[in-house]
Amino acid sequence: MPRFLVLLNPASGGGREVAQHKREILERVFREAGQDHEFVPLDSPAELAHVARLAAERAHREDAVLVAVGGDGTLTTAAQAAHHAGCVLGAVPQGTFNYFGREQGLSQDAEQAARALLRATPRPVQVGTINGRLFLVNASLGLYPQLLDDREAFVDRFGRHRWVALLSALSTLFKWRHQLSVQIEVDGRERRLRTPTLFICNNRVQLARLGLAPEVLEQVGRTHMVAMVLKPIGTVAMFGLLLRGAFGRLGEAEQVESFTFDRLTVSVRSARRVKVAADGEIGMMTQPITFEVCPTPLMLMMPSDEDRVEAE
Repeated sequence: MPRFLVLLNPASGGGREVAQHKREILERVFREAGQDHEFVPLDSPAELAHVARLAAERAHREDAVLVAVGGDGTLTTAAQAAHHAGCVLGAVPQGTFNYFGREQGLSQDAEQAARALLRATPRPVQVGTINGRLFLVNASLGLYPQLLDDREAFVDRFGRHRWVALLSALSTLFKWRHQLSVQIEVDGRERRLRTPTLFICNNRVQLARLGLAPEVLEQVGRTHMVAMVLKPIGTVAMFGLLLRGAFGRLGEAEQVESFTFDRLTVSVRSARRVKVAADGEIGMMTQPITFEVCPTPLMLMMPSDEDRVEAE
């Protein structure tokens, strides 16, 4: 088994004390198995991207595996570094939602995930890009990035809990009034439309929870992603969609249009730069915005059939 270079985000899944406990679990499991490993020093989440890039380059040189421990944001940062450097990624999901880990059959229990890594083998996994930037689960513009922005403000005040995410979403929907005028190009065809948000998803678990049809889900991960577009609606209707999403029935809503694609280009009228979100990370991008299935997959340490955990 190749050497593991372990990157553990001290801010993921409950703070430094919890992170230290996870580290002790991983150290014990790897030591008992005789697995050669090293924890990459990471003092602050602000250093994550830089440290991940250096660790991935080293993993490539040494034919090692970069093992990321944390939530979807941490795993995405490590995946970007591993994909760019050309090394294999191992993942120990420890976040709140863990959509990426759930789809790949990775356990959310640190000890179980660590033991599964010892028997895992590298396999290709589809990833998406937004203007060339890699993402694992989803990307969006419009309302959804604002939901994430507001959620972080609520998290800072009340802590990272699922009920906090719901409360912040209700607050955002109550005050949101913007509609985007966009032009999209997919499969060589152009369309103009107005929408409060455009949501792109590369994750079957999340799409299934939203209630999309099985025939749509089957195409995700096989050279396609899914785009969801909301028709212009008012606040009351938006609350209704939130409830539909919570009960896994968003795909049935007549106010939602969904379609699959491998490349989608979006231009927003009267804007040079647009706020976008990719796996929870928010930033500004210059138009046009291109969402695309990456032609080069991510090499991920996938659990054996006996270690695979079915998504809840």
